[in-house]
Amino acid sequence: MQKFVVVTISGLVLGLAPACLEATQLPLAPSSVSGATVTPAFEGWYENPDGTFNLSFGYYSRNSGSAMEIPIGQDNFIEPGDANQGQPVRFEANRHWGVFVVEVPATFGDGEVVWTLKNHGETFSIPGHLNPDWRIDALDGEAGSGNTPPVLMFDMGGPEGRGPAGIVAGPVRASVDAPLSITVWARDDGATSGSVRRTGEDAVPVTLTWFKHQGPGAVRFSDSELKVPAAGGQATTTATFNEPGEYILRVRANDASGVSGAGHAQCCWTNGFLKVTVTNR
Repeated sequence: MQKFVVVTISGLVLGLAPACLEATQLPLAPSSVSGATVTPAFEGWYENPDGTFNLSFGYYSRNSGSAMEIPIGQDNFIEPGDANQGQPVRFEANRHWGVFVVEVPATFGDGEVVWTLKNHGETFSIPGHLNPDWRIDALDGEAGSGNTPPVLMFDMGGPEGRGPAGIVAGPVRASVDAPLSITVWARDDGATSGSVRRTGEDAVPVTLTWFKHQGPGAVRFSDSELKVPAAGGQATTTATFNEPGEYILRVRANDASGVSGAGHAQCCWTNGFLKVTVTNR
């Protein structure tokens, strides 16, 4: 069965065959330093143990030298349902795979969840669905390689998470301009993706990368990237907020396969989301 992606650009709806898909989500034109567009991307879906499904989304920013903010609302929304279903408001440069998921019920069938971004005078919409051709190996190990995502925890002995949906913690409280200390624990099976396997790189440390995901102000991390041993370990960073409000911070834990070489399968990283309520002192 041939699969199609629907992309809406300034009111024009396009149905694109697979040969056009990569060009739709990953244009070959060189990235701009700033002032370029950001488009949403549907990565695929996977089934949860309880029979529900996760639709995984990412994005592509053509801005190679700066991030873009698109607040949730008329320019950044998901439908049907609540406009805010966990999508980011801050878009870092280049391609970002599996940034968040939308969970849908076991009875979802032929339904669609559509994420729309409007920026620089253009409208980009991408539907998430359960087409069998879009099933991904987010938890099972890519293409039978046995490589599974790292395990991530916010509290030692607390709930664990694996894969793009990951875990959610908080809210915790912080004050403007007062560094908030955040510790996470991670471990991995030490394997690499079968499609990107590199000799001698078993048991490579887990890389932890921090992002602002949602929130009204800027967030500064003391260490935006840290590493822990594959066998297990903890890492601590601080986050400093310049405005009060409700924030979500995202930490991505990825193994030796990284997120670009194994982007489609999404076998090789886990997201953690920390809710933070920031107040004035």
